[in-house]
Amino acid sequence: MAKKTDKNSPKTAPKTDAPAQASRDEQIGFHKGSLMTLSKERQELGRIISIVEQLMQMHAASLQELGVKLDAQTGAVPQPAQAAPKKRPPIEDIL
Repeated sequence: MAKKTDKNSPKTAPKTDAPAQASRDEQIGFHKGSLMTLSKERQELGRIISIVEQLMQMHAASLQELGVKLDAQTGAVPQPAQAAPKKRPPIEDIL
């Protein structure tokens, strides 16, 4: 008796001897692209940190003008009055 084949059954893919690995040039391109992307992400993170730091200093200065003493709970350490503040561009220019 002959074995019947089902038309709906999935066919097996032909086997190939070629490795499924990417070529050396493709791997190099992938890693270079990843490094470039991560470098840009790191730059953006640094920019965000500087904006947050500037906002924190603005709020701390406003609180000091209102006579509020800052402590460790606020997470901001007041800058000494004698130290000259660093010249930073206004936040509007950064954005």
